[in-house]
Amino acid sequence: MRSKSNLTHYAWLSIAAALTTLFLKLASYWLTGSVGLLSDALESLVNLAAAVIALISLTISARPADEEHAYGHTKVEYFSSGIEGALILVAATGIGWSAVGHLIHPHPLEKLSAGLIIATVASLINLVVARILFRAAREGHSVTLEADAHHLMTDVWTSVVVISGVGIVSLTGWFWLDPLLGLAVAVQIIITGVKLVRNSMLGLMDTGLPPEELALIRDVLDKHAGDGVQYHALRTRVAGAWRFMSVHLLVPGNWTVAHGHDIAEDIEQELRSQVPRLTVTTHLEPVEDPVSWDDVELERAPVQRG
Repeated sequence: MRSKSNLTHYAWLSIAAALTTLFLKLASYWLTGSVGLLSDALESLVNLAAAVIALISLTISARPADEEHAYGHTKVEYFSSGIEGALILVAATGIGWSAVGHLIHPHPLEKLSAGLIIATVASLINLVVARILFRAAREGHSVTLEADAHHLMTDVWTSVVVISGVGIVSLTGWFWLDPLLGLAVAVQIIITGVKLVRNSMLGLMDTGLPPEELALIRDVLDKHAGDGVQYHALRTRVAGAWRFMSVHLLVPGNWTVAHGHDIAEDIEQELRSQVPRLTVTTHLEPVEDPVSWDDVELERAPVQRG
């Protein structure tokens, strides 16, 4: 797994790509006057802002755990993803506003060949960088880089649509098609922005592990039922690249502390081998004690013992 500090190199790559494609797309808009190409350029401006936010986020998340943040700083990546989604929505609003104006008052486009060539080069740059970021996000389990990569790929596909559409405009003279393309890009960007904001909110709300990982955990716990171990109060959450879980293990009350501890250690080791980057907290309880079955809820009622 790549360290968070190493992942910042990819954020710098994203910044460089965003700057390059921004200037290229602005040049293509300046040559042609196409609102479709303008919308593409505005999305690259958002890419630049998002890349800067990603760099800050990855720098913070690389900090080691401290007294105030005992579980590390990886959750900051959800803030980055949420801000990026919000920026995308702002860009979509600007694109839509410009597109409506040009739809009401369409105008001819100029120097389309040169503009389209420049826009194509910019899209190829984004495609290459997006593939690099996807690989780094997968290897480093980075929510931030994954969001950035998805954003770049959205930019690539919208660029393909815009370039194709502007090419059609140059062949047919249907100038009204150009602002329609801008509106289509705005809708696509809104969908991407909403998804990023939603994923960010889910992460900040301590959403549990995905079903496939939760199934692996239950398989390990169920396997030890034959050893006399039952369980309840299983809770999980995700924080950036890390997974956290806690569970109560109910064992025979006549077991020694050492034996119960050894069983718990074996279970924890198996869980970590099945789900990478998993932090496990177990709590041993005697299965015969009725009180052991009363602490499933988050807020446990006070126990009265005779």
